[in-house]
Amino acid sequence: VLPQMCVWYGECGVASGDKRYNCAYDGPPIALPEDGYDLMQELCPGLFFGNVSTCCDVHQLQTLKNNLQLPLQFLSRCPSCFYNLINLFCELTCSPNQSDFLNVTSTIPYYDPVLKENKSSITELQYFIGDRFANAMYNACKDVEAPSSNVKALGLLCGKDVKDCNATNWIEYMFSKDNGQTPFSIIPIFSDVPVHGMNPMNNATKGCNESMDDSTGPCSCQDCSIVCGPKPQPPPLPAPWLLFGLDAVYVIMWISYMGFLLMFFALVFGVWCYRRRHFVSEYTPIDSNVAFSVNSHGDNGKITCGERLGERFENGLRMTFTSWGAFCVRNPRPVILFSVVFVAMCCSGFVYIKATTNPVDLWSAPSSQARKEKEYFDTHFGPFFRTEQVIIQAPKSHPETYSPYPSGEDVPFGPPLTKDILHQVLDLQDAIVNITASYDNETVMLKDICLAPLAPYNNNCTILSVLNYFQNSHSVLDHTVGDEFFVYADYHTHFLYCVRAPASLNDTSLIHDPCLGTFGGPVFPWLVLGGYDDDNYNNATALVITFPVKNYYNDSKKLMKALAWEREFINFLKNYNNSNLTISFSAERSIEDEINRESNSDISVVLISYIVMFLYISMALGHIQSCKRLLVDSKISLGIAGILIVLSSVACSVGIFSYFGIPLTLIVIEVIPFLVLAIGVDNIFIMVQTLQRDERLQGETLDKQIGRVLGDVAPSMFLSSFSETVAFFLGTLSTMPAVRTFSLFAGMAVLIDFILQVTCFVSLLGLDIKRQERNRLDILCCIKSSEETSGVQRSESMLFLFFKNLFSPYLLKDWMRPIVIAVFVGILSFSTAVMHNVEIGLDQSLSMPDDSYVIDFFSHMSKYLHAGPPVYFVLEEGHNYTSLEGQNMVCGGMGCNNDSLVQQVFNAAEIGSYTRIGYAPSSWIDDYFDWVKPQSSCCRVYNTTGQFCNASVSDPSCTRCRPLTQEGKQRPQGKDFMTFLPMFLLDNPNPKCGKGGHAAYNSAVNFINNNTDVGATYFMTYHTVLKTSSDFIDAMRKARIIADNITETMGIKEKNYRVFPYSVFYVFYEQYLTIVQDAIFNLCISLGSIFLVTTVLLGFEVWAAVVVSITIAMIIINMFGVMWLWGISLNAVSLVNLVMSCGIAVEFCSHVTRAFTVSAKGSRVERAEEALSHMGSSVFSGITLTKFGGIVVLAFSKSQIFKIFYFRMYLAMVVLGATHGLIFLPVLLSYIGPSVNKAKTRAAQERIRGTERERLLYF
Repeated sequence: VLPQMCVWYGECGVASGDKRYNCAYDGPPIALPEDGYDLMQELCPGLFFGNVSTCCDVHQLQTLKNNLQLPLQFLSRCPSCFYNLINLFCELTCSPNQSDFLNVTSTIPYYDPVLKENKSSITELQYFIGDRFANAMYNACKDVEAPSSNVKALGLLCGKDVKDCNATNWIEYMFSKDNGQTPFSIIPIFSDVPVHGMNPMNNATKGCNESMDDSTGPCSCQDCSIVCGPKPQPPPLPAPWLLFGLDAVYVIMWISYMGFLLMFFALVFGVWCYRRRHFVSEYTPIDSNVAFSVNSHGDNGKITCGERLGERFENGLRMTFTSWGAFCVRNPRPVILFSVVFVAMCCSGFVYIKATTNPVDLWSAPSSQARKEKEYFDTHFGPFFRTEQVIIQAPKSHPETYSPYPSGEDVPFGPPLTKDILHQVLDLQDAIVNITASYDNETVMLKDICLAPLAPYNNNCTILSVLNYFQNSHSVLDHTVGDEFFVYADYHTHFLYCVRAPASLNDTSLIHDPCLGTFGGPVFPWLVLGGYDDDNYNNATALVITFPVKNYYNDSKKLMKALAWEREFINFLKNYNNSNLTISFSAERSIEDEINRESNSDISVVLISYIVMFLYISMALGHIQSCKRLLVDSKISLGIAGILIVLSSVACSVGIFSYFGIPLTLIVIEVIPFLVLAIGVDNIFIMVQTLQRDERLQGETLDKQIGRVLGDVAPSMFLSSFSETVAFFLGTLSTMPAVRTFSLFAGMAVLIDFILQVTCFVSLLGLDIKRQERNRLDILCCIKSSEETSGVQRSESMLFLFFKNLFSPYLLKDWMRPIVIAVFVGILSFSTAVMHNVEIGLDQSLSMPDDSYVIDFFSHMSKYLHAGPPVYFVLEEGHNYTSLEGQNMVCGGMGCNNDSLVQQVFNAAEIGSYTRIGYAPSSWIDDYFDWVKPQSSCCRVYNTTGQFCNASVSDPSCTRCRPLTQEGKQRPQGKDFMTFLPMFLLDNPNPKCGKGGHAAYNSAVNFINNNTDVGATYFMTYHTVLKTSSDFIDAMRKARIIADNITETMGIKEKNYRVFPYSVFYVFYEQYLTIVQDAIFNLCISLGSIFLVTTVLLGFEVWAAVVVSITIAMIIINMFGVMWLWGISLNAVSLVNLVMSCGIAVEFCSHVTRAFTVSAKGSRVERAEEALSHMGSSVFSGITLTKFGGIVVLAFSKSQIFKIFYFRMYLAMVVLGATHGLIFLPVLLSYIGPSVNKAKTRAAQERIRGTERERLLYF
C-alpha cells in the first residue's frame, strides 16, 4: 500500500482579487485544527474520520465553502447531485490521497512574509477523474431546475447552452481559469484506467433517483427525469368524423338533400299525374282542386272553437286599432304633444348617460369566472402591469459571423445583433426612457410610472431588452478583452453567455460583466429576441423592447399619469425616423385609442349610410301622379317625421336605461339605429302604401278611413314589433355583456317605436293627407298649388303592379314552385353542412382601422415573438404552507409530491404543444427552501438584533438563520417557516447569494393576519406563442383543465379554496369557451318567443307560427353559411348581428304570413299570391331597398370590423331575409300553409259585402 501523500497544503500568494494560489507540498496529510472540524463536517463529511488528517487547512476549507455557494444554491435542491459535485471538490481540495490523481505541472516561487520562508505557488495542475464518476455526476445534475429563471441549473454553471453541455465540458468549464472564479488552471483528464502512473479519482456516486442518506429522499421528478417514469404524452387528437373519406356532416347533408329531392319530386310528379287523369285542366293550381284542397267548399264546413277564438281575437285587435287610429287623426295636437313630452322625458335621462369603453367591461360579465378571477388577482397581487412594447428590425443590416477565440465553430449573428445596430437601438431606448409628459401641471417620466421591483433599494426601471445584458450602457457594449493581435472576448461572447444564463451576476467568460438586468431581475432571451430558429438566439431577426408600467387598481391619478406618458410614447414613435431601423410598437392604451379613432373616422360613413336611407325613404313614400303634382304628392316631410320617430325611439331607449344606470356601449350606437330603422321604416311603408292603395268609402271621413286602414295593418305591425320586443328582452338572459346590452336597448327601442308609430305617426299621416287634399305643397305647407284635383286618388305604384301582375303569378306557377323549394333546401343543406366550420373568435387586428400602426405591431408580434403571455397559477388563501404535508402539495423539489402544483405545471410544460404551457413555473417556495438552508450563505441574521443580514455584508455578528444540524437542514416548518419568509422576499440577489426573492417573488406571496400567515400565492410561467383566436381559446381551456386537476389531486375541493390560472387575456377570450352554447341559447330563445307571440297574435294560428319559425330558422342557418363563405368568425359582435337578424327576419316573414292567414281566397296558391301581391311590395320597398342603399355605403368604411361584421352581415341578412320572405315563404305557404279560418272568412265577407271595396278587390 502506497503511503498517503499531498500535492498542496495551505494558501500562498494572490492570484487576482480575492482569489489565492495554493502552496505546493509533497508530504503526508496534516491533522486538521479543531477550529476546522465544523467546516469539514459541513462540507466533506466523508473525510471526517480518525484524526482528520487532510491536505487542506482551515483557510482552504473556507475558500471551498465560498466557492461552492453558487452551485449550492442551484443544485442542492437535488441532494444526490450536490453530493457528487461536492465529492469532486472535496477530493480535489482535501483528500489525503491527492498524489494518486493530482499532478502539479507548473509553479511559481512565493516568499511567505509571515513564516519568512520561500514556498511555491501552484499555477497549474492535472486532475485525473474517472469517466464513470464524471458521467454519473452529470447525469445526476442535468435535469435540475432553476425555479426563478425557468431554465436548467446547468445553464448557469456550464458555460454553454444546456443542450450542448456534457460531463466533460461542464467539468472543464468549472476548472477553467477563464470562468473568472478559478484562481489557477486545473486540467481535468478523464479515464477509468491508470494514466501515466496516476489513478483517476473514481469515488462512488449517487444517482438522482437514490437517497443520499436516511434523512433525505431521491430528487424530485422535476429535477430527475428517471424518477418520473415515462414522459407525459398528450392524448391523441380526436379522430375526424369521416364517411367515405369525407367530412361526415357533408356526406350526411348531401345524402339527406338527395333523399329529400327524390321524395319531393316523386310526390309532386305523382300528384301531377293524378291530376292529369282526373281533371280537365293541368294548369289549375294543385290545391285549388277539390280533391286536394283543405279549403274545399270554402267556408261551408263547421267552424271550430279555435277558429272562432282566433276570429274574435283578430276582430278585437282590428276594432281596437280602428278606433285608436280614428282618435289620433281627429286629435292630432294632443297626441303629437303627448308624444313629444314623452320623448323629452325619456331623453332627459341623457344627463345620467354613461358609456362603457373599458374592453374588460365590454366583453366580460362581472359574474363570469374570468372576471372574478381577475378581481381576485388584482386585489391580492395588484393588477397586471401595463405593457409598452417596441419590435425592431434592421432591414439594411446583414448577418455577420463571429469566430470565437482561440477556436470553435463560427457563430452566425442576425442583422439586428451587429454592434452598430445595437448602439442605435440603445439610443432609441434611452430616448424612450427620457420621454417627458405632463399631467395636472406635473412632469411625468418613465421612472415615475415604471415597474421597479427592487425599489427603494434599486430604483431602476424594468426594461426587458437585449441591451440590458449590457446594463443599457454603450461602454459595456463596447467592452472587449484582448491584445493588439486578437480579441479574446467582446459583446458576442457576453451575449452568447447571457442568453444561456440570464440570471448570472458574473459572465464567467473573460468579460466578467453581469447578465442580470439593471432592475435586478433576469432578462429571458425568448422575451427580447424574435425571429430565431429553435433556441439559436444568435440568429434573431428582430429585437423586442418591453417597458412594463405599473397599473393601479383604484388610484385614478396615478393611472392618468401613465396614460399621459403613453400618449407621448406613441407620438414619439410615430414620428421616429431612422433609415437603419424598422419599428412597430404598441402601448397599453393603443387598442382603445385606435378603436375610438376608428369610431370617429367611421362617423362620416355611418352618416352617409343613414342619409342615403333617409333620402330614399323620403322620396319613396310619396306616389307621384303627375309632374305638376310632384310637390303636393311627395311625402318628404312625412318621411322625415317617420325617420325622426325611429331615431326618437332609440334615444328614448338610451334615456330610460340611463335613468337606471345601465351604461351605453359602442355596439348599441352602431347597431340599434340600423335595426330600428329597418323595423320602423317597414311599418311606415306598410301603413302609407296601404292607405295609398285604399279608396275612401262613400260617406267615410278621413279619420275613419285611416282608422280602418290602421285596423287592417296595425295587427301585422303589432305582430312583428311585439315578437321582436319579446325576443330581444328574452335575449337579456344571455351572460354575454354585448348581447345583453344590445337586447335591452333594442327591445325597448322597438317597443317605443311601435307606440310612437301608432300614435304620433298616425296623427302626422292624417295631417299630411289633409295637406295633400288641400293641394298644399310638401314641406312648404303654407303654399297652395294651383293644380286642382278632386281629392286624393286611389293609386297603385309600379312596384305594386310588378308584384301583383308579374312576380307573384310567375313565382307561384306549378313548375316554378318545386324549383324554388329545391334551390332553397339545397342552400339550407349547404349551410348546415358548413356551419360547424365557422371560426370562433375575433382577430384583434380587425378591430383596428386600415391605417393603424397597431396592425403592423400585431403582424410583427405574430411573426417574431417566441413567448406567449405570462400565466399565473394562483393558489387561493387557505392553504397551510407551514406543514410538511401542505408544502409537499405545492413544491417541486426533493420530497415533494409527484403530483404537486409545481410538478403538474412542469409536466404540462413538457408537452407544451398540447397544453400551451411553454416553460416550467417559477416557484417561490422551492427557491425559499434553497435560500434558507444552513449550508447556504443566503439566510443570515445579526445575532444581536435578529434582523436580516444580507449575504454581501461582511460582519462577524452575522450568523446563519438555522443551525447546521440534521434538524436544521430540514425544511422550515411551523413558526420557522414564517420567521424567515419575509426576509427571503426582501433579499436582493447578489454574487454571494443569487436566490434572493425580492425581484422574482415579492408580489407572488400575499401575507395575512398581520404577516403571521401566508394567504394567496402564485406560480408564474408563460404560455407558448399564441397567434390566432383559437390558440388563445385553447390555451385558456387547457390552463383551466390543469388547474382543476391540481385542485383535485391536492384534495382541497371541500376546503373552500382552489387553484386557478390567470392571464391578462382570459377576460376577453372566456366568452368563446361557451359562445356556441350561448349562440344556440340566444337564437333558440328568440325563435321560441317569436313562435309564441306569432301564435297568439295571428289568432292562435299555430301552424302559421310554425311556418314563420321554420323560415326564420332557415335564414339564421343560412347566415352561418354566409359567415363561413365570407370568412366571418363567430364572436360577440356577430352573435349580436345574428340575434338582430332574427328581428329583421320577422319583418320579412310575419307581414306576408299574416296577409296569407286573413286572406279569404279559396286555395293556398291564391292566398299566397294575394299576400305576396299586397304585402310584398311594401316589404321590398320598406326594408330591402331602404337597407340596401345604406349597406352599400358601409363597404367604403376604413374599418375592417365595419366591412366584415356590418357590411357583409347586414347585406347577408337583407338578401337572405328578402329572398326567403318574398320567394321561399310564399311558395312554402302555397304547399303547407294553414287552411282558411272559416270564422275569419265569414266575418270578412260580412264586412265587405255590398261595399265598393268588395267590388274592387274581386274585380
